[in-house]
Amino acid sequence: MLTVFWDSQGPILETYQERGTIVTSATYCDMLQRELKPAIRSKIRGKLSKEVLLLHDNARPHTTAHTLETLKQLKREDMEHPPYSPDLAPSDFHLYGPLKDALRGRRFSCDDDVKAAVHQWLRAQPKTFFADGFKKLVGR
Repeated sequence: MLTVFWDSQGPILETYQERGTIVTSATYCDMLQRELKPAIRSKIRGKLSKEVLLLHDNARPHTTAHTLETLKQLKREDMEHPPYSPDLAPSDFHLYGPLKDALRGRRFSCDDDVKAAVHQWLRAQPKTFFADGFKKLVGR
């Protein structure tokens, strides 16, 4: 399973769950602390990192008290995602749809080949692609 954190300039972090594992609040919080925090720090070096907002869907690992406490410790603000709001899920509609289209019909011999193709596709998108996702979010 792919998890992508991105901003208007492009991907910040892409991570992959091992086949057969599930995302829990504990694994999600671990990813926030060990992977996302350094990735944000590296990407926005010299900028105010306190201005970073996270927009999640309403999946249980994103909404538990443990996750909310971790976000508080990391000094990250979580934007509330109203239930049944597909227009506020830019990764689901703006990012994953075109990614699936780009990979449709291709055959991969192993998971690493899929990861490489996803990584290449993410890096090949023009900066306007990611900025457009945010414009859709704010209705501009």
